[in-house]
Amino acid sequence: MQDEIALMPLSPFEDHEALTSFPTKWDFVLVCDDHSLNSEKDKKKKSFLDELYRKGFIIKMIKDEKLFYGVHAPSIMFRKYQWLLKNIDTDSEVISGVQEEDYWELISTTRIRIVSFILQNIKIQRTKENLHDLIKKKVFETAFPLHERENLGAFLKMNWARWRDILYTQPIEQIRTYFGEKVALYFAWLGWYTCILFVAAVPGIILAIYGLISFNSSQISKEICAANTTMMCPLCDQKCPFWPLSETCTYAQVTHLLDNEGTVLFAIFMAVWATVFLELWKRKRAEVVSNWKLYLWDEEEEELAMELINSPETASPLHQHSYIRSTVVLILVGLMICVIIGIAHALVIYRVVVTVIFTQSGSEFFRERASTMAVMTGAVLHYLTIIIMSKVNRHVALYLCDMEKPRTFTEREKNFTVKLFTFQFFTHFSSVIYVAFFLGRINGRPGDYVRVGGKWRLEECHPSGCLVDLFIQMAVIMTLKQTLSNFVEFMLPWIRYKYKLLFRNPKSNNRVHMEESARDPCKEEWLWNYNLNEVNVFSLFDEFLEMMIQYSFTTIFVAAFPLAPLLAFINNLIEIRLDAIKMVRLQRRMVPRTANDIGTWLLILEAIGILAVIGNGMVIAITSDFIPMQVYKYTSSPCIQKNYTGIDCLTGYVNYSLSVFNVQDFANHENLPERKDPMGNVITHCRYRDYRNNEDYSHTVEFWHILAARLSFLILFEHVALCIKLIAAWFVPDVPRGIKNLHLQEKRERLLKRLRRMDDSTEV
Repeated sequence: MQDEIALMPLSPFEDHEALTSFPTKWDFVLVCDDHSLNSEKDKKKKSFLDELYRKGFIIKMIKDEKLFYGVHAPSIMFRKYQWLLKNIDTDSEVISGVQEEDYWELISTTRIRIVSFILQNIKIQRTKENLHDLIKKKVFETAFPLHERENLGAFLKMNWARWRDILYTQPIEQIRTYFGEKVALYFAWLGWYTCILFVAAVPGIILAIYGLISFNSSQISKEICAANTTMMCPLCDQKCPFWPLSETCTYAQVTHLLDNEGTVLFAIFMAVWATVFLELWKRKRAEVVSNWKLYLWDEEEEELAMELINSPETASPLHQHSYIRSTVVLILVGLMICVIIGIAHALVIYRVVVTVIFTQSGSEFFRERASTMAVMTGAVLHYLTIIIMSKVNRHVALYLCDMEKPRTFTEREKNFTVKLFTFQFFTHFSSVIYVAFFLGRINGRPGDYVRVGGKWRLEECHPSGCLVDLFIQMAVIMTLKQTLSNFVEFMLPWIRYKYKLLFRNPKSNNRVHMEESARDPCKEEWLWNYNLNEVNVFSLFDEFLEMMIQYSFTTIFVAAFPLAPLLAFINNLIEIRLDAIKMVRLQRRMVPRTANDIGTWLLILEAIGILAVIGNGMVIAITSDFIPMQVYKYTSSPCIQKNYTGIDCLTGYVNYSLSVFNVQDFANHENLPERKDPMGNVITHCRYRDYRNNEDYSHTVEFWHILAARLSFLILFEHVALCIKLIAAWFVPDVPRGIKNLHLQEKRERLLKRLRRMDDSTEV
């Protein structure tokens, strides 16, 4: 009877009271303003609803401050869909991987997905406009599926979307039933990633504890703290005094927390961890999608099935490729990356200027901490540029995707993913890469500094290295992203939702509203869903992107920030519930989508894993002082003399790593401030961090030895780490043995059925 009623030739604009008894659930709701009769917008609205009516949709109108049109698709559409995806070999009907006996359990997500596809692809005959065009032209305001306030919706509210459940496992099957496989796979991946992060956090904590225990025992720190008479060259050209090396005692001790004997081992561990994490996720994903009967699901086949249901006469768009268009897109992508790198250069100039300002200030506190203050404020400014550029990057990526003219939404999403992640990666890491690999290495030497605009000197590294600067940069950005950004991400939807409730439901109208809702319960349900925050088509994409950037911070430069896995672990515990509360309580229901993996994001994770090996190898070889210390230990230290016992092999390293500059060689040496050390002696020479001769300031033999050692270590580290990654990837199969055997058995049974059919036809 339900199918017959759904196909009855009832006008969508008459006898609405007769429709209140059926159907019990509505697939989608369209919202628009009450346009003046026979206006152009009104005509387009009626034309679009007429197109739905011709396809057999039931339409119900409810009038409030807005016009609400509930649409209910005829069941024959879903039977067609079921038949098109029927497996002929096994005689079983499959709907998005759901066996027939489970069909009615999951029909809600299937219906919403198909109806959404039809709504987005129906076009008005007169103007050929679809729903997206009509929303852009304000004919309709929005369209959305409805949340369930009872049953599964209530279950997810009480057992998932609550802060008190932060340490409990997630109901992945129920999430899949309500939001579809794509959302369920995101939360399954996020939960798995969070659990594996704990494994990475433990050695990071151990490394930090070891650094704290040996805080005061580092030979280098001891020498720096005792260097009261070692005078360093001025940090700027005017009003900057000579300063004793001992002023940076605390800085040197903090450096030892990060740059110690365990840093290399931790970096190798994280490279292996990234590989094992991906391999274990592939196994987990295979188990999950096999249980969902989606292991061999074909996305393109499902899209073709929905196209045929919508309009069998319409030809599917064919694959296209234009070398000219691809060249233009590639050039524009390159230009955008250059702009992002240019912004990183602007941040460099900012730090240079701020360093000069702090150094020349009258306050001794700021003068002593000029470099650190510049890096910290520069990191905050970098975070602000990330917020701004994230919006710019999104618009540019969408524009470039439209230029490529993708064939389907899935293809468009893949192209958009690659472009936006590339832009975001450079936005987040351009400044970090400068601090890690260029800071203090291209600034020249006293008397011949590299200057910005011929005026400001580039920054210098601290005598104990640049690793702390990299640590500060990463710590500030990661902490702000995981606190302030998450706070805004949750509070803005919450404030908008509460504001809508207060604005749309004044107390004076509560009685009238309750009486109307009692007569028609659909009105209350539709208004409640309308008051929720709108869901962007790329909402789930934004969550994945946020995690990919976090994963990059956690792996690529983890040698400089061993506590990054711990911060990411804590953040993700909160992130899971934050996303759950947004999706269930604060946002309209997402259109369910089928998927059997996390798509392009898996390739991005693999790329990040390779970058992690390269990045950590370069941090240890270039940023850290690990290699210079080893070269000194085995070529110039007291330990190379066999008769030395009970002495630290790094004794004398600080003096070894500092070059000598003659003060008379400064161009403006007459204008330099008082040149006396703490003992009252006139300063004739100052020290700076480099390996140069005292006479002509050319690079010493030690410089070339250290450079060769750095390159050798980098090559060795990357090859060893990559070999370990390959062995780990080979050792851990992507698909568990049980899943492989299960699919093998299914294929055997399918072939046996074909063989029996062939024998039967031969006998006949």
